[in-house]
Amino acid sequence: MLQLDRSTYDAMVAHARRDHPDEACGVVAGPVGSDRPERFVPMLNAARSPTFYEFDSSDLLRLYREMDDRDEEPVVIYHSHTATEAYPSTTDVALAMEPGAHYVLVSTRSPETVDLRSFRIVDGEVSEEEVRVVPLLQSETGPHPGPTQTEESAPR
Repeated sequence: MLQLDRSTYDAMVAHARRDHPDEACGVVAGPVGSDRPERFVPMLNAARSPTFYEFDSSDLLRLYREMDDRDEEPVVIYHSHTATEAYPSTTDVALAMEPGAHYVLVSTRSPETVDLRSFRIVDGEVSEEEVRVVPLLQSETGPHPGPTQTEESAPR
């Protein structure tokens, strides 16, 4: 299961809608080994395409160096589909290189509804997982606010 705080969920959806009709893409980084998505990092789709996304190689290198310096890893890798459902394409599966990451897709084919889904993609195998949206995420270090009794499943 993927837990996202409300602000990160809203930011991914807003980014996907803002970049439509092109696909949007980005990363949500978190502390190494925590599986806790904390730092939202929207990226530029270097392909600038409605059917494909590609991280700019220099931006991606800079992000990975920054994550290394901060003891972070990509917890969520997200992108949008502009005309199809939020499900990994054959290309998405082939390009999935982070076996520990949650692959989140946001479909922007309908401006009235939110279709955000999360998947694990390991060795070409796709498995969907539940997305739970919480007001704020709990941190092991304390001062970060945590989930409350009002957890909700992500709207589909």
